[in-house]
Amino acid sequence: MDVPELIAKARVLLEALPYIQSFRGSTFVVKYGGSFMDDPDPTVRLRVAGDLAFLAAVGINVVVVHGGGKAISKAMDAAGLQPNFINGLRVTDEATIAIVKRTLDECVNKDVCDTILSVKGRPVGLPGDSVLVCEKLAVDDDGRPCDLGYVGDVTEVKVKLIKKEIAEGSMPVISPVAEGLDGKPYNINADTAAGRVASALRARRLVYMSDVPGLLSDPQDPASLISTLKTSEIEGLKKKGVIDKGMRPKVASAARALEEGVQRVHFVDGRMPHSLLLEIFTDRGVGTEIVQG
Repeated sequence: MDVPELIAKARVLLEALPYIQSFRGSTFVVKYGGSFMDDPDPTVRLRVAGDLAFLAAVGINVVVVHGGGKAISKAMDAAGLQPNFINGLRVTDEATIAIVKRTLDECVNKDVCDTILSVKGRPVGLPGDSVLVCEKLAVDDDGRPCDLGYVGDVTEVKVKLIKKEIAEGSMPVISPVAEGLDGKPYNINADTAAGRVASALRARRLVYMSDVPGLLSDPQDPASLISTLKTSEIEGLKKKGVIDKGMRPKVASAARALEEGVQRVHFVDGRMPHSLLLEIFTDRGVGTEIVQG
């Protein structure tokens, strides 16, 4: 490696320095989801895990909430059950919730933890229903009555249990399952779960990692990335269809988190090399930043 290349690397580190100094001791909640979770090639997952380990190494308290929709769909298919969605939310009957909990807790959570562990991170897997309490979801994002079965809306986050793991130097990795008021497990939209966890922890940053570059003004054009979005602009984009389908619960949970004290929310593409670090530690960022206003 020649000297100019080494100097360029040093400049990158120096650009990150004020951010590292500012964020040290802060809590970041990262929603870990998207097609890269299910790719047979582990390269992307290892890269994301390395970024999470980097955040922890520079003194940021990282809490991960993972998805697992595709893994659930595969498990349901193997069991002869047909997935059904309404406005991006999975309809979950009694047979489905058993598969959901087993897949998320025993397969996906373990895989995420093992990947973080392989890059010398310190993950601790937390079944969601050990730290999340919910009531049955009664209305959708637009306030319309809905019945999705064993699908919940988080009403309580057991913050002390999560903070205990952080204080012991661990990175909590939480599955999107909650305990209902009836004592049964409920499926929680992972985006919504991440938002509720971020709100309860008063997180400095909430980052949604998925398989899109961010919020696009034209969903078919990756070049139409919206770099900064104010919460006051959300309704207009929903009416135009820019925010639609699976993006609706993501944006709704982001807006709620901002209202409840989270400072900023970011949408980044987990497939892009080091998108998490580039969004957080550089001046320009690479995804969509959502702010109050």
